[in-house]
Amino acid sequence: MSTETVEKEPASKIELAPGVGGGGEIPTFDITLKVRRYNPEVSDDAHWDEWKLTMYGTDRVLDALHKVKWEHDGSVSFRRSCAHGVCGSDAMRINGRNRLACKTLLKDLDTSKPILVEPIKGLPVEKDLIVDMEPFFQSYREIMPFLISKGHEPSAERLQSAEERERYDDTTKCILCAACTSSCPVFWTDGQYFGPAAIVNAHRFIFDSRDDAGDMRLEILNDKEGVWRCRTTFNCTEACPRGIQVTKAISEVKQAILTRSV
Repeated sequence: MSTETVEKEPASKIELAPGVGGGGEIPTFDITLKVRRYNPEVSDDAHWDEWKLTMYGTDRVLDALHKVKWEHDGSVSFRRSCAHGVCGSDAMRINGRNRLACKTLLKDLDTSKPILVEPIKGLPVEKDLIVDMEPFFQSYREIMPFLISKGHEPSAERLQSAEERERYDDTTKCILCAACTSSCPVFWTDGQYFGPAAIVNAHRFIFDSRDDAGDMRLEILNDKEGVWRCRTTFNCTEACPRGIQVTKAISEVKQAILTRSV
């Protein structure tokens, strides 16, 4: 009677310490969350509210806001949707910097001090952390953020080389969170300025080889409230949660205007 030899599984090359990898508890820590509150139905003045919370090491600022709203004060108002850094709806000022609440880990902040959360600047505040985005989207609509092609509709896809696609790849990453525009000092003082996000989205089509309305967009941006209002402070680039080189894109649009005007 024959017997089969069963090969022994090789030992792991990594030896884990006792208790590691066994699904233990996630460490917790305490924070103080301070939120700038504003409710026009109650008062014309804004004020700060704060809460002491026990959070987990994997929690984000958005999780802290959820904890406040669900367990402490249901009137706290803010926008959020996907919670994964794609929709861009939860842009806010966290410790003085524009960030997405869903991408900002609490453990990466200085938890020994209160964590300050405010609405983004330059747009009218409707309530608490919610701002009126209409001025932002009005500028976005004016640069015609869609493909405009002359002639008949093609019977197949519009072909484009990898090099042509690479030319504007960076500016396709915009999620319209307004973090860049609301970090711009010019936008704070001049509500008519198109702002970085609108220019970034214009760039995306100006340099698209399939689009035929580049000159039209450049003419729109060659305005006293267009690209020439940019003061190259790099606030927009630093604020972008997607890592877009916003200041570079604005500079390229400026150069395109000068080149095509010659």
